[in-house]
Amino acid sequence: MLSAQRKEHLLALLEAEGRVVAKTVASDLGISEDSIRRDLRELADEGRCIRVYGGALPVPAADAPVAQRLSIATDSKERVARAALALIRPASTLILDAGTTTLAMARMLPGDVTVLTPSPAVALAAMESSRARVIMIGGELSRHSAVVGGALAQEAIARLAADVFFLGATGIHPVHGLTTGELDDAVTKRALAARSADTFVLGSAEKIGAVSRFPVLSLDEITGVVTDPEDDDPLIAQLRTA
Repeated sequence: MLSAQRKEHLLALLEAEGRVVAKTVASDLGISEDSIRRDLRELADEGRCIRVYGGALPVPAADAPVAQRLSIATDSKERVARAALALIRPASTLILDAGTTTLAMARMLPGDVTVLTPSPAVALAAMESSRARVIMIGGELSRHSAVVGGALAQEAIARLAADVFFLGATGIHPVHGLTTGELDDAVTKRALAARSADTFVLGSAEKIGAVSRFPVLSLDEITGVVTDPEDDDPLIAQLRTA
């Protein structure tokens, strides 16, 4: 079997089964495990799968550019946003990460809070929809995720402090923890979590069980996961929910 045929087979397995185990596929095809690992590595480099120990997982829907994510699991995101709002204490300082669920939160905020955010879209939504004090974190703006990062953002974050950070990951997995599709974004999220007393990750339906390319934090390093109360995914029982 040619490499191109193997890759199509691997992508079909990812779509049908939700994962690829390199050892199993190599045995089924009667070829070396190294060949399968090489194919998976090349597919990952092309952005068509996510490499994990022993195989690969599909690219999460939440890794799409922000404009495309606005139409994914919108009802679930609204329910998660409302559940997260219940965790905000009066007169607190909170960090809202970039993302479509935090954007929904920004449109529902109480007026007695201070909002810090690396997202221009979230900042504008909070300003237009509430009387909250809004502080933008500066830095280089990513064209993919529309969130700031880089050295300037790191310097600004080091001088901030917050009561709670609502983190937007693209993958939330019981084993692989919190992950995201951009390296700089992962670094920024860790820095924001380090400046917050509590960190909650927002877990709408499409993110539960997904794994993206870059690790952010383990589940042990956060306060909890805010999930959709109508989501019956069995993986939720393995998460530290809020």
